[in-house]
Amino acid sequence: MNYKRIAIFASGSGTNAENIIRFFSLHPNMRVELVLSNKKDAPVLEKAHKYNVKTFTFTKDDFFYNDRVLKILKKEKIDFIVLAGFLWLVPTNIVREYPNRIVNIHPALLPKYGGKGMYGERVHKAVLENEENESGITIHYVNEKYDEGNIILQEKCSVKRGETPESLASKVHELEYRYYPEIIEKLVSRLDHIHHH
Repeated sequence: MNYKRIAIFASGSGTNAENIIRFFSLHPNMRVELVLSNKKDAPVLEKAHKYNVKTFTFTKDDFFYNDRVLKILKKEKIDFIVLAGFLWLVPTNIVREYPNRIVNIHPALLPKYGGKGMYGERVHKAVLENEENESGITIHYVNEKYDEGNIILQEKCSVKRGETPESLASKVHELEYRYYPEIIEKLVSRLDHIHHH
């Protein structure tokens, strides 16, 4: 069975990762094969084990300097990489090995509220402080700069009077859960139709 193999990088609770693993667990053509984390105690690792997905934890050295992470991706024959709450910048060697095969989701409407240090609650607080009347999600390709890869999809939600970072976060999560697995499926199913030059 020649299915496509997806790897997820996550640093934290792994709610998006779990949602994606579940979405693909019965999929005939693609599957999450590997969850990688830069934190040994990230809750995402337990969630992966629950679904019998292999996990790998790594250090800054493994990621940025000694190629261990890239070697694991190759050894596991990974076709596509998904970032789900992963906070490190992806190094050039991995970006080059997987051109247009790495995606990230950002909990705001890029190019606003992006860049280094802008993640999770910090994003929602900034949106509220600036009295925006909408926020949402941005799914984008990953390149060598934070949050600057080409945008694949944006979906919006309203920001109401009296919104809190928590209430806004839960609206944004809804969008993440709804759209991220679908978009991954679409992109992965197109891989075979792209000719490599």
